[in-house]
Amino acid sequence: MSMIELVCDKAQSLKQFTDANSPQASFYFSQLLKNREIKVNGKKTDTDLLLQVGDVVRYYLTPKQEEKQAYETVYEDENVLIVDKESGVNSEAVFAHLTQKKENAYAFIHRLDRNTRGLMAFAKNEETERALLLAFKEKRVEKIYFARCFGAFPKREDVLVAYLKKDESRSLVRVYDSPVKESEKIITEYKNAQKQADGTWKIEVVLHTGKTHQIRAHLAHIACPVVGDMKYGDAQKNRAQNATRQHLVAKKLTFDLDGALAYLKNKTFVSRFEV
Repeated sequence: MSMIELVCDKAQSLKQFTDANSPQASFYFSQLLKNREIKVNGKKTDTDLLLQVGDVVRYYLTPKQEEKQAYETVYEDENVLIVDKESGVNSEAVFAHLTQKKENAYAFIHRLDRNTRGLMAFAKNEETERALLLAFKEKRVEKIYFARCFGAFPKREDVLVAYLKKDESRSLVRVYDSPVKESEKIITEYKNAQKQADGTWKIEVVLHTGKTHQIRAHLAHIACPVVGDMKYGDAQKNRAQNATRQHLVAKKLTFDLDGALAYLKNKTFVSRFEV
């Protein structure tokens, strides 16, 4: 059994701290709590405690638990790191794991939902960080997702336009056909809609705007929710399919870059995950 020791940097719940700082412990948090394999300030706990600054948290993992990888490296050079993230782990925990290694000064470029698998990009210096953030802002990075959905798509491809509003109190978003107060316009393109043998549909999704939970909420809004989506999906159909994992993958990243990063122009990276 191995031990991971971390020190809390701000007041937060034990689960929040774990999800943001330890990929391995995040995967197995419920199990670790149940088995009392977490210590806070030297005392075992089976409760999601409220931590304070300076609290010392230790996680005790079996070899099998420790072996589960939060991500794999797809590409790396002196400027850029592309990783393929597993589901069940926060983007913040991946970032924390990278920075804990202290080999490079990594910078966040974009995030994925906890239960979305696939590609994430990190910058390894300030110049690259500025260049990549600008490229994302100017839509010079094409992000293609694969999704498996319930429902029936009326067209093989379409560009969907709607309006998204965050509901902070419930940690979710709502989608409307027309603008409402404090809503933001969203554009979600899908293509290559294909019906599968099990009655679900596989699609490719291109994000033209990148808002919180956009793909999942927008597809649910047109009655084609992502299989396994526990927040916006169809609970009855998920149970019938025994779908406990969200079938959404950030599948491809293609860069249109210039300057010092021109060598990445038109280069496409592909996730190993399928839906």
